[in-house]
This record gives sequence, C-alpha cells and structure tokens, in this order.
Amino acid sequence: MDAHQIGRISSLALVCGMALSPIAAAPDRSQALAPAGAKQQILQLEKLWVTAEQNHDAAALRRILDDKFVATFDAGKLRDKEAFIKAIVSGAVDPTESQTLTDETVIIDQDTAVVVGTDTLRGTNNGAPYTTVFRYTTTYLRRHGHWIALAEHLVEAPKAD
Repeated sequence: MDAHQIGRISSLALVCGMALSPIAAAPDRSQALAPAGAKQQILQLEKLWVTAEQNHDAAALRRILDDKFVATFDAGKLRDKEAFIKAIVSGAVDPTESQTLTDETVIIDQDTAVVVGTDTLRGTNNGAPYTTVFRYTTTYLRRHGHWIALAEHLVEAPKAD
C-alpha cells in the first residue's frame, strides 16, 4: 500500500467512525413504546395496583413498587416501600370495599411517566359506610422494559358541600 491508499483508508475509517458514533452513543430506542402503548401499560399497572391493595397482596405490591419507593399522604411523613405495604396489608380484608380511579392524566417522557388522578374509596368502617376521595400523583420509571412506581402523593379532596 502506498501513502495515498493508507490516507484514503484512514479518512474513510474516520468518516465511518464519525457517522457511527451517534448510533453507538445513543441509547437503544428500538424497544421504546409509542406513547399510546406506554399509557396503556401504565393504566393497566394502576389497575393491578388497586387490585393488590384490595386483596392486601404484599407480593404484588413489592413487584409494582420500586425499592426506592416513597409515599406521602397529605402533609404527613414519608413512607418507604415496606412501611407503605405494611399500612396497606394490615387489618382484615373488607369484601365491600371498592377503589375506583378516575380522571387519570398520564404524561410519558421517555422512561418516566407521571399519573395524576382521582382515587375514590368506598367501604365500611365499624359498620358505617364511608366514601373518601383523594387526588394523587404517581411517578413511574421504566427499567429493563417494565414500569415500576417510584413515588406517590395522595391528598384528600375537599368534601363537596
């Protein structure tokens, strides 16, 4: 090979390297979902979460919640994953209880999702029926192709007059 051929090969290698470097540096988006598909996955996970709470299913909650999960209720103290699960699963399962999510807005930005909605709880407490309405915000992350809850904040909505 002469110096001219070596120069052309080096230039070609440099151009190919520059052309491929954005591909190598960019995260793999081949598995990224279209926003509509991601929203459906989040809404389905929200339903699974409600079912896990209603059934006092600690194992399901552990799968849904990230190890770093934190929850706050009104202005109360933070509850980590295990404290949250303990609060949910303690006590007897009340078969008349229902939990309904409505007014859900889902915002997706790459591997982060935020859900803002209304959570209405109905049941009986010492034989007396109750209805409590909360507004909530939940943050999800997508890790290894699966959505998990990172944080949730609930605040009781003002009672209608």
